[in-house]
Amino acid sequence: MATIDIHDLTGAKVGTLDLADEIFGAVNEDLLWEAVKHYRAGQRAGTHATKNKKLVSGAGKKLWKQKGTGRARVGSIRSPLWRHGGTVHGPQPHSHAYTFPRKKLLGALRSALASKFADGKLIVVNTFKMDEPKSKAFREALDALKVDSTALIVEIPQHENRNLELSSRNLKGVELVGGNEVHPYHLLRYDRAIFSQPAIEKLQVSLKNTLSKRQKEASEGDGEKQETKKATRSPRKRVKHEKAAEVA
Repeated sequence: MATIDIHDLTGAKVGTLDLADEIFGAVNEDLLWEAVKHYRAGQRAGTHATKNKKLVSGAGKKLWKQKGTGRARVGSIRSPLWRHGGTVHGPQPHSHAYTFPRKKLLGALRSALASKFADGKLIVVNTFKMDEPKSKAFREALDALKVDSTALIVEIPQHENRNLELSSRNLKGVELVGGNEVHPYHLLRYDRAIFSQPAIEKLQVSLKNTLSKRQKEASEGDGEKQETKKATRSPRKRVKHEKAAEVA
């Protein structure tokens, strides 16, 4: 089982935290790509539109009579065949969001956490307690934690840390999210992920409870037991082949 150091806002080490191998194990890059694609599709405005024959400006009167003029028949100046006419099959406002299996999303979240931990860009602090809402003080805390680039701050929403929210919202490249709102896109977008100890403990328990039975067995090393079961299984009796040989 892997462990990670716990720091305070001054950068000093105050303890260690055990990380579950089921959560901080292998990284599935294909699953991460699917999760990011799904998130970004939901963020699209989908407001692009074109004017069809009904919406384009112009009178609806028939330009000339149907027969006898020697010209092609035409019913409206707004015809798509004409200049400044309506657009045929153009884009219309719609949502680009689509459903994404919850199990795949949780698997992508586990992969994103494992990727951050493997790259050494996962930081755990014991608490985000701020005495006053000061951006300068929080910037000094980030410098003490050796965060020189973008950072994602994760805190459990039950704490209602108003001073943390006010201290971090004016810093460029820093975003604060609740522990129940963390998405793989957030973890991949920012260079560092800084969790409070209660937030990562609760998230780790939640992700561990959503594992399937097969995943739990694989993480506990039950693969050897399954191989012994297969080896001790009695061979199948081929009765049909024996009967056919007797008849022949």
